[in-house]
Amino acid sequence: MTFLHHASGVHSVIGVDAGTATLREADHLIHELLDRLALTEGVFACTHLYRTDERRGTAVSLAVPDPDAVWQELPTALPEGTGLALADRTHGPDDAVAAARRAAAAPRASGRAVVYPGVRHLTGTVTAGAILDRTAIERLVVLGAPAAELPPATGVLTQDHVRPEWRDGVLTLPLVPAAGGLLAPFEVPNPTPCCVDHP
Repeated sequence: MTFLHHASGVHSVIGVDAGTATLREADHLIHELLDRLALTEGVFACTHLYRTDERRGTAVSLAVPDPDAVWQELPTALPEGTGLALADRTHGPDDAVAAARRAAAAPRASGRAVVYPGVRHLTGTVTAGAILDRTAIERLVVLGAPAAELPPATGVLTQDHVRPEWRDGVLTLPLVPAAGGLLAPFEVPNPTPCCVDHP
């Protein structure tokens, strides 16, 4: 299955630093934003940890089909003090804008994907083949056996929480052994999935 990955980079990706400190907070922000802006198809929303002398936290990148339209709505959809960046456009205080710029430049190089094409299919137990065929995830890696080839019928227990990572331009899902001969995503819900109404 082929998806638009917005490989053009910073010009189609919006960076957001709303002061979220943890991955869980950033996940929640992403789902709130996408619901408020009614964004569903063709969206990549990722988290990016950062740490500087002045600021640390988790920024967000949004790769969307129409970034210009989304840009117009974001300032009113986010709390005061949020930093935004899209190509040469910025909004917000300098320190938050700096983090937003880094997030906007990061997709396909680094980052953890929260929302991506096909994520809604990843509930319950699915097969490795279905993950690769029905979502934007391009590679499955079993920790401890990175060169292992997974049979398409291999079961993956999603726990309704599947967060692949960008590695060298490839959206990659790290997996670990789970009970019953299954595999499971390395990242587990902590303690329960963020925004339980969302995958």
